[in-house]
Amino acid sequence: MPDDDHREGILVGTASWTDKSLLSSGWYPQDVHTPAERLAFYASRFPLVEVDATYYHPPSIRTVEAWRDRTPPDFTFNIKAFSLLTQHPTRAQALYKDLRERLGASQGTLYLRDVGQEIAEEVWKRFVTTLLPLHEAGKLGAILLQFPPWFPPGARSREYILDCVRRCLPMRACVEFRNAAWMTEERREDTLGFLAAHGIPYVNVDMPQGHPSSIPPVVARTADLAVVRFHGHSAKWTSKIIEERFGYLYSEEELGKWAAEIDDLARRVQGVHVLMNNCCADNAQRNAAQLTALLEGMDAPVVRPGRDGLDAAQALTLLSTEQVQTGRFHGR
Repeated sequence: MPDDDHREGILVGTASWTDKSLLSSGWYPQDVHTPAERLAFYASRFPLVEVDATYYHPPSIRTVEAWRDRTPPDFTFNIKAFSLLTQHPTRAQALYKDLRERLGASQGTLYLRDVGQEIAEEVWKRFVTTLLPLHEAGKLGAILLQFPPWFPPGARSREYILDCVRRCLPMRACVEFRNAAWMTEERREDTLGFLAAHGIPYVNVDMPQGHPSSIPPVVARTADLAVVRFHGHSAKWTSKIIEERFGYLYSEEELGKWAAEIDDLARRVQGVHVLMNNCCADNAQRNAAQLTALLEGMDAPVVRPGRDGLDAAQALTLLSTEQVQTGRFHGR
């Protein structure tokens, strides 16, 4: 059991703060318009966010610095790894322009095997280096390595996981599987043992069952950090329409059962990151607030938003003061 004096506690947040359905849901006040205002408002409500946009396109250093500068000192970002690096199909247009030109691939879809070792090395280097401002500010929680359904268990895959974790250093990486074979009853112990042997956080998931990508809702710890991601239980899990795939609102009963599991998990690790990924309208934000309240009612070690829960207007005022004092603010 971790020392209470060094426990990070439970951070609850969502996997987005900018998707279109959220912006049109009415969750943000009418006077919150700009990206800076939205992030400041979000950070006044939750202490953690997962950035999924980085899966589709690597961020620029200016964008990462803006995330750093627009949030309180103790705010935490988890960053989803760029799709190419976890062996997902990647739009050629998402690749760094100079590397795309070297490949002569301006259109279409690329896989890691298509780009060659030299360019793969460069993509890794740039992606990780770009995140350093968050890491150096103490705001980077973990890089999410989510592997695809066609990433099977086996020695070769394990070696690739270790290689990815090594490349993320000095930042921490956590692992989420989307191939059910990793967590069958026969392989579960080996999978979790492998992650634990290397101190790699396992991403516990709640998701629709009955699909090749379905990971059972097994709650496990393999490091001093545990991550839990909620994907919902949409009947349209295979839909290519994001709002259909993640269009699910958890009931209080469902969240209550998970709250007990998360509280128990928090007593066995230093920190738990809980992300609601049912990002359709304001479902994730509503469920994150509900789950936080349930955990607080259980006296679980829930971390409240930074700056003593300042509201968005106060956060923006403080943000503006810091920008003048440090000169660190970047637009966009």
